[in-house]
Amino acid sequence: MTETTGTTGATENVFDVVVIGAGPVGENVADGVVKGGLSVAVVESELVGGECSYWACMPTKALLRDAAALRAVRSLPGARAAVTGELDTAAVLARRDAFASHWHDDGQVAWLDHAGISLVRGVGRISAARTVEVTDADGRTTVLRARHAVVVATGSSARIPQIPGLADAAPWTSREAAAAQTVPGRLAIVGGGVVGTEMATAYAALGAQVTLIARDGLLPTVESFASDLVAETLKAQGVALHLLTEPVSVRRDEAGTVRLTLADGTTLEADEVLVATGRTPNTGTVGLDQVGLTPGDWLHVDDSLRVLGSDGTPVAGGWLYAAGDVNHRAPLTHQGKYQARALGETIVARANGTPVDTAPWGRHAATADERAVPQVIFSDPEIATVGHTAASAEAAGIRVRAVEHDLGAVAGAALHADGYTGRAGMIVDEDRKVLVGFTVVGPDVAELLHAATIAVAAEVPIDRLWHAVPAYPTLSEVWLRLLETYGRRA
Repeated sequence: MTETTGTTGATENVFDVVVIGAGPVGENVADGVVKGGLSVAVVESELVGGECSYWACMPTKALLRDAAALRAVRSLPGARAAVTGELDTAAVLARRDAFASHWHDDGQVAWLDHAGISLVRGVGRISAARTVEVTDADGRTTVLRARHAVVVATGSSARIPQIPGLADAAPWTSREAAAAQTVPGRLAIVGGGVVGTEMATAYAALGAQVTLIARDGLLPTVESFASDLVAETLKAQGVALHLLTEPVSVRRDEAGTVRLTLADGTTLEADEVLVATGRTPNTGTVGLDQVGLTPGDWLHVDDSLRVLGSDGTPVAGGWLYAAGDVNHRAPLTHQGKYQARALGETIVARANGTPVDTAPWGRHAATADERAVPQVIFSDPEIATVGHTAASAEAAGIRVRAVEHDLGAVAGAALHADGYTGRAGMIVDEDRKVLVGFTVVGPDVAELLHAATIAVAAEVPIDRLWHAVPAYPTLSEVWLRLLETYGRRA
């Protein structure tokens, strides 16, 4: 890094790479760049560590874990006899606070310093070619110039739909739900995706009376056998489901009660309303207008994650990149970090004049974004999925066969919990005879997912999967049952 004073009086610093956004994606890009011998600065306007560390992955899973453990204990008679009482809500929230580092980023900042990554606090805006102007909370300006690349890794924020009265009703978003210090007596959730479903699971377990409203149904993008089982469980836990309808008006009265009117005429009351209806890109203040793009839009990228213009070619000569949620390829933390690792190496390669390999599954490609995206939904029961569903495979024009099996009939499941209920399914590309999708639903199925992810990413032939013998008696025996249902090779 070199430092100078510009003609405006602002401090100017020169780095090889400037990254806007110090969430997990920006951190991983910066780490890869430094390991490749380049200098880097990251710009952050909030907490270093981003959404996942403080308002998403970590605190929400901490909210869910105690209840999941209690359910597991209660599914075994000997363990059940040793348990008395209900969840200690204060202890659950305190553990959640610890996993969110009490909303302090000292540890993450220390990691940046140890890794040799410079941190600049403030709002970063592209002001010229390879130039980012950072304005801090006191209005001071720092100008960062990049020799090789600028990376936008600013993530996304909760989208508030244009429902009359909703914005004025002080709705919760995922942030408020993840960080709440008390549990509302009545919680209405608008949206039936992952956030809405997980928070319905968490808050119902913590004692709230939960109502979930989902215009497109519950978890509409997963296999129906999985979403149907979760819906049944939520209803059994007292969650009121209003599916295939939506609010048409929302009002918080003088007493603080939120009143919702649905399209089917139903009226509901709640103490808080959580909106979980999708995300919007954090690109409004990034300075996209300086490179001919529209502020507030998602960023489209090529195979090496360079930002593209409307004509499909890299903007500004190819020095601008985007990784993570902001490029809308696969908006999950682990996929963003995967992109970041590839991008860090890509930037280093281009800086050194070495070839970049973005062919499918190449060193600098993020191919898994399209073919092998894994996800765990921490509902009750859990859903783990990777690759295609039957519907998405059909939409992609793949000739497939879908095979399902009762997970509860596997010996390992019966041992795992009394009355174990679950199901697994695999999607086989019939032309290539390889697995292209896998979904499983049931208690504690998350750890089954990586085996499926390897099979999908490696395009393991079905004939070879017969030789991957599952240990007995474990939940993984479901792989053998799925293969048997599919049919022995000729």
